[in-house]
Amino acid sequence: MPCSPWQNISPIHQPLTRSVPLMPTLPDRRPGTGVGPSESSLHRPKRSVTLPSPYLEGIHSEGIFLLTCRTFGSSTVEPAGTIWQTPPYERQTPWNSESPALTPDGDKESEMTPRRETYEKLGAFYLGKEYDADKGEMTDDLLLYDSKDLLTHGVCVGMTGSGKTGLCISLLEEAAIDNVPALVIDPKGDLANLLLTFPDLAPDDFRPWIDAGTAERKGQTPDEFAAGQAKLWKEGLASWGEDGERIARLKASADFSVYTPGSEAGLPISILSSFGAPPPAVLEDNDLLSDRVSSTVSSLLGLLGIDADPLRSREHILLSNLLDHGWRQGQDYDLGSLIQAIQKPPMKKIGVFDLESFFPDKDRFELAMLLNNLLAAPGFQTWFSGEPLEIDSLLFTDSGKPRITIFSIAHLSEPERMFFVSLLLNQTLAWMRQRPGSSSLQAILYMDEVFGFMPPVANPPSKTVLLTLLKQARAYGLGVVLATQNPMDLDYKGLSNMGTWFLGRLQTERDKLRILDGLEGASGGDFDRQKMERLLSGLGKRVFLLYNVHEDGPVLFHTRWAMSYLRGPMTRVEIQSLMADKKALAARQVTAEAPPARRTAKSTPAPKAAAADLEPRPSVPTGVTEAFLPVRSRIETVFYEPHLLATTTISCVDTRKGLEHTEEKTFMVPLDPDALRVDWDDAVTLELTEEELEREPEEPANFGPLPTSANKKTSFTTWKRELKSSLYRNQRYELFKSALLKEISEPGESERDFRIRLTSRMREERDEATEKLRAKYGTKVARLEERIRKAFEKVEKEKEQAKHQKFQTAISFGMTAISALFGRKALSRSNVGRAGTAMRGVARSARESQDVDRAEENVEVLQRQLAELNAELEQEIDTLTERYDPQGEELDTVVLKPRKTDINIHLLALAWAPYGRGKRGGQEAAW
Repeated sequence: MPCSPWQNISPIHQPLTRSVPLMPTLPDRRPGTGVGPSESSLHRPKRSVTLPSPYLEGIHSEGIFLLTCRTFGSSTVEPAGTIWQTPPYERQTPWNSESPALTPDGDKESEMTPRRETYEKLGAFYLGKEYDADKGEMTDDLLLYDSKDLLTHGVCVGMTGSGKTGLCISLLEEAAIDNVPALVIDPKGDLANLLLTFPDLAPDDFRPWIDAGTAERKGQTPDEFAAGQAKLWKEGLASWGEDGERIARLKASADFSVYTPGSEAGLPISILSSFGAPPPAVLEDNDLLSDRVSSTVSSLLGLLGIDADPLRSREHILLSNLLDHGWRQGQDYDLGSLIQAIQKPPMKKIGVFDLESFFPDKDRFELAMLLNNLLAAPGFQTWFSGEPLEIDSLLFTDSGKPRITIFSIAHLSEPERMFFVSLLLNQTLAWMRQRPGSSSLQAILYMDEVFGFMPPVANPPSKTVLLTLLKQARAYGLGVVLATQNPMDLDYKGLSNMGTWFLGRLQTERDKLRILDGLEGASGGDFDRQKMERLLSGLGKRVFLLYNVHEDGPVLFHTRWAMSYLRGPMTRVEIQSLMADKKALAARQVTAEAPPARRTAKSTPAPKAAAADLEPRPSVPTGVTEAFLPVRSRIETVFYEPHLLATTTISCVDTRKGLEHTEEKTFMVPLDPDALRVDWDDAVTLELTEEELEREPEEPANFGPLPTSANKKTSFTTWKRELKSSLYRNQRYELFKSALLKEISEPGESERDFRIRLTSRMREERDEATEKLRAKYGTKVARLEERIRKAFEKVEKEKEQAKHQKFQTAISFGMTAISALFGRKALSRSNVGRAGTAMRGVARSARESQDVDRAEENVEVLQRQLAELNAELEQEIDTLTERYDPQGEELDTVVLKPRKTDINIHLLALAWAPYGRGKRGGQEAAW
């Protein structure tokens, strides 16, 4: 006679009959996936059973029992477990689907698996499933990595074939879905696979990217092989609870691009900006400036084949002095101007020696020739074409959408790689120092195969910058992730700054010892070396050991299936094909009419005055200030034309909205002799301060005529009044307002920059709210745990094993959202339990207990409370998420304008603007 798990339960709802598969019929093991059924799980029959609804009137009327039974020789069935099916934990496939979602073990997808929508809202990265080393199989527990933990940086170590690349690509996929931009340095060409994402999972999508050689070796046509790959990827993704919808979300979340420095295969990148003066944050920090100068010079000399010691090499010392002197003066260098500076340095001494004694002119000429040869080489011109190496634009699009920017450098020589990587790291450091501090992950710098860039002994140009980033980037929200096959490639100082370690199969015992030393140094003293050594020794393919200083212990896990098609390293031809559409779009944008630039003094037309009308310097009324704009261009004879120049301070205040902005501006308008009046509405804004104005003209010089009105002092009083009226009418700031976050943009802040700032604040608030949820629900779960413990002590005082298993079952039942919230934090380890053990736990508990009825009554109450707690948490997570979508929010506009009393005109002067003869005979601005 069948045993009943509900013989003492009086159902509230009417029983319902559902066809329940005792065990699904599973497909054969799929090659390459590690997924397949066990022999005992095949060809189980379906049986129709009548199931009553449990006590869920307070939650949802759709709650049901799912009875999983085992069939014995007769019709007897044994209850194997009870699952609560309560919204929002809905199955992703029909119960009697012919192709149910599979776990890597071959079982149907667990009902207690945290919903993807839940953990993605919380900023958790889905990297795989936990792995039971003793059983050699995966558990049902997802490996969810808290994105905030990456602020303390990460390192991924694993030999070839360990699955390291797949894991790191999955990490970058999760970052993109969470709207976290990334700079990706790819020395091998593997990471361009991130662009091979096909939401439809159709064979035609895979066809251009398959390896025809592999298809031939398998005896298949390319079309057959592509169809097989599409099927493999679709089934592989389904086995991990992923599908085309999530791939589409990945593609929509970020912009993916591949840049190829020194080549036109992908998007070209220009290095010119890398020799420009760094921002004030770097200039004001002597250590940072010194490091930037040294690494830039070292990488440049390395490109010339000069292995230069910063303390002994004349070349290094000279170039360092040139860059330091020029940058402190605000001078931007390029290779051409640097060559000229080498020939004619601005300093007469280097240290205490005369320049000629330290580095004679003949020797400097040879160095200049080497640089000139590099500059003149036809292949080197590609280094100066394309987008500038500006980190902000490489991390965000013009609309503020995050970017995953991949720098493929497999085609470069070793000196060229070091040159480019050093420049990129320097630019990243400078960008970082301009950012506000942040307690949340705002961007990722990932470098694959870091061999040679941060070695333990030598000091290449990239090493100092990498170590600086590892020490300082956390405060700015930048997470650094390095990957390598060999831990001996990494400097110990760098390893000690790593908070997260992803450790795969290692090549040698020496590698394992190096890892253990590094882990012990990073752990701060709480480190079980023997346990860690045992875990490292048993790692298999795609099985990694995660050691995270923010969690209560290491964990083994099996990596998930990557959404990107991992077809292996990509050649320059394949990258060219991959980026063809983007290159065509960029070319169209270049040829399209450029938007009107902001008007400056150099766009001001000269007043209409014939050369014959030019006169000596005219006299001006007493009391009128006269000033001269500095001459910036080399011209033989200066032609000065009269203008009005005003320096102002404009304040805008809106106390009701809490807005206040003050800005100093300089305006200039020409004094046309033929004009009847001065129109300040046509004035242009000058990037010029009053201190930069000259009091005397350049010689020799000619002057244009003044209008008659300029000879009257009263005219200047009138023009000053008219300027104030013009500013009152025209000066206004249209600001963007986010109703979602109740934030208003700064005057002059673009919509792109405002959305980026909103995204940054969103992530910080989300992480803060997540921590509050952890604290709030951790207390509730701890309180419930204590009640559970007392209840089971009364029922099972003498049966410790049964009590423990029932306790774990009740604690983990229905904890899907809570499991996603807590992950493996210390709080959840002791108080929450694990969701994936729920099914097996109930079965063991039911078999081992001699008091099933009483235990079930307690379990029922606890399940209801846990389900209510879980539903409450789901609702809070949904509410939390509704606040944080700045990219999709339609921004409002707020207008901020000054009052007349808030406009102060400090100086109104007759300004003489210099012009020179242009190449075509006309006049050109010379300031």
